[in-house]
Amino acid sequence: MKRNIIDVSQMELEENVVAIKRVTKVVKGGRNMRFSALVVVGDRDGHVGAGIGKATEIPEAIRKGKEDAIKHMIEVKRDANNSITHDIIGKHTGANVLLKKAPEGTGIIAGGPARSVCELAGITNIRTKSLGSSNKQNVVLATIDALSQLKAPEEVARLRGKSVDEILA
Repeated sequence: MKRNIIDVSQMELEENVVAIKRVTKVVKGGRNMRFSALVVVGDRDGHVGAGIGKATEIPEAIRKGKEDAIKHMIEVKRDANNSITHDIIGKHTGANVLLKKAPEGTGIIAGGPARSVCELAGITNIRTKSLGSSNKQNVVLATIDALSQLKAPEEVARLRGKSVDEILA
């Protein structure tokens, strides 16, 4: 998948820790405990990313997750009322997430993992449904996948050789 490089130096980023898991590896000398943190980062203005960090201590795992999320940021296409431009389904392994365009005043109707991605992307009106796996990591990555597939009406009109009014009609 082709990703655009986004300059994050000028952005004020917010982070949201979606999940922290304690992972155990059994070795000859006993058990090794580690932590895995799933972090979503966004500027509430059309840029969002998700990352996973693993370390022996929780703060270090969160820091690594934030760095990974910044590396994997995407730009989200939004319409005039801060909703998405069209309905779409995002997929990642066993999780499918349906994102539906919503009118002004709807708010964010979404479960925990998908909600944190939509909030930090700056989307204020959306309806979502998580289909398939309820694994937080897969739901977050499926939501990011759906948002990365969004196209602006101008882009679709240009590709089809039509005007924006013909596309929106």
